[in-house]
Amino acid sequence: MPTITFTQPDGRADVVTAVEGTSLMRAAVTNGVDGIVGECGGQAMCATCHVYVRPEFAAALPEIGDDEEEMLDCTSAERTARSRLGCQVAVGAGLDGVVVDVPEGQV
Repeated sequence: MPTITFTQPDGRADVVTAVEGTSLMRAAVTNGVDGIVGECGGQAMCATCHVYVRPEFAAALPEIGDDEEEMLDCTSAERTARSRLGCQVAVGAGLDGVVVDVPEGQV
């Protein structure tokens, strides 16, 4: 099973495993990761699963869709080049070991 590390603003790391194909958001919510809410249930409609994906994993990410692009402009924390909605990123072999940072404004 793929491993995901959610790094909190205080430096604490939550390391979780997920079934392949599970979104970052679903893995976080299922495992009680602070700062990831997923209010809309993964429909790219709330931006409460905003994360910053570490640069070394950027090439393995799916392309940003129109809905995600729009919602990233509505995040509570600053949008950066590393911003993604966790509900739109599914983990698999290419993202096993992915590390993401939870924005400070969401915690």
